[in-house]
Amino acid sequence: MENKPLSEIILYQTEDGRTRIQCRFENETLWLTQAQMSELFQTTAQNVTLHLKAIFAEGELEEAATCKDYLQVRREGRREISRNLRHYRLEAILAVGYRIRSHRGTQFRQWATARLSEYLLKGFTMDDERLKNPPGKGQKDYFDEQLERIRARCRTKQHWRRLRLNTRSSACSKMRSRRRWKGIFKKLS
Repeated sequence: MENKPLSEIILYQTEDGRTRIQCRFENETLWLTQAQMSELFQTTAQNVTLHLKAIFAEGELEEAATCKDYLQVRREGRREISRNLRHYRLEAILAVGYRIRSHRGTQFRQWATARLSEYLLKGFTMDDERLKNPPGKGQKDYFDEQLERIRARCRTKQHWRRLRLNTRSSACSKMRSRRRWKGIFKKLS
């Protein structure tokens, strides 16, 4: 299967600066090869393969939905060699990261658990660096989407608050009206 990449290449560097990986970003997800995952988690490619096979065998992820072959051209000596390299999408990278037993795997799990905890506690998580440095022209800025969702939520909250106030004032005026009529009927009887 030959897929010519219509994607962006981004560089990922770990906090300690020891690992720098060129990642493929396409269709709003990240793609890495097994070799890149082994470099990211500082383990062997065989270990990554072992975990990926288990992930697919256990039904945690569907292989067809999380794998894609990309044609890559490399120079070997004087020749250019074209090979299809299997890439795995973000879901598979995360699943492998939770299984790898290495120092880098532990760091990954700590980072991912902190993000998940923040999300569960607050209902959101933010990448402050990305907010400070928005994406370039022509790239999707998710902060704008988040602002719009917050505005929509505020409008909904204001709507319900107004509705509640209107309902209360309407109920109060009806009660005053009933009291007035009761007073009139008392006087008449």
